[in-house]
Amino acid sequence: MALKIEMLRCFAAVARSGKLSEAAHQLGRTPSAVSMMLKQLEDHLGEPLFLTDRKNRLSALGTFVLEQAERELYQFDSTVHAIESFANARHGRVRIAAVPSVASAIMPRAISCFINEFPGVQIELRDMDSTTILHELSRGRIDIGIASAGLSGGSLHRQDLLSDPFGLVCPRDHPLAKPGLRLTWSDLTPHRFIANDLARLITVPAFQDIHSKALLSVHNITSLLAMVRADLGITILPEMTVKMAESQKLAFIPLPGSPGDSLPERQIHMLRKADTPTSPAARELEKQIFQTVTELQSEALQ
Repeated sequence: MALKIEMLRCFAAVARSGKLSEAAHQLGRTPSAVSMMLKQLEDHLGEPLFLTDRKNRLSALGTFVLEQAERELYQFDSTVHAIESFANARHGRVRIAAVPSVASAIMPRAISCFINEFPGVQIELRDMDSTTILHELSRGRIDIGIASAGLSGGSLHRQDLLSDPFGLVCPRDHPLAKPGLRLTWSDLTPHRFIANDLARLITVPAFQDIHSKALLSVHNITSLLAMVRADLGITILPEMTVKMAESQKLAFIPLPGSPGDSLPERQIHMLRKADTPTSPAARELEKQIFQTVTELQSEALQ
């Protein structure tokens, strides 16, 4: 017969309390069941664990077994607690990367709600551009990515998270910022345009022609907005990106839609590796992010 963890637990309870009845009460068993399990343990070891039938004095073997049993029970209970905590999202680590606008506008509220419910989970948040996020996901360096996926292929599991409309960004005193002016793509042609990586997502042919002819291209958003504020040109960015800058000197103007089509928008997706199971904590954080986006969109409509 092999030793079982419950045998050690039963013996340790009796040895600590010194009374069979009290140990049985602690274990939620009958005294006869506890007595039988002790006998099985002693039969297996071939020697008594107690010096008397009253169970209040340990033999030399009993003293040694108690020391070993308590160490093993502590390790076993700690392991079980860690497994159950991980399964219930109470512990663990979630590595997440998001485009800067989402990291700034959505993640603080989402993480705040999440840690209120799961305070033991470690969260690592990084802001990156979409291309870098896709690269980090493919390397397994992050668990969740929030980005514009584009043609990411079948290696990623993708869920639509939100749509972020593009708009013209220019100084508030710019001619295109006149109140009531309904923009057309041809309105942008006479003005110096500053190209950027986000604007490349717009597939409207009239705009692609404008973007391809730009003589100035800026990749960093902070530098790009500084160029616009300095009146070095106009550009096009998603609305959340512009709001993140909180610049009172810039205007955001909705773009013209193509006939029969909706306005140009950046699609933001929740991403993870398709062949890698997500941890319970990561699943719970994903759910909280979706819930936060829904709440923010509902508040914006009020």
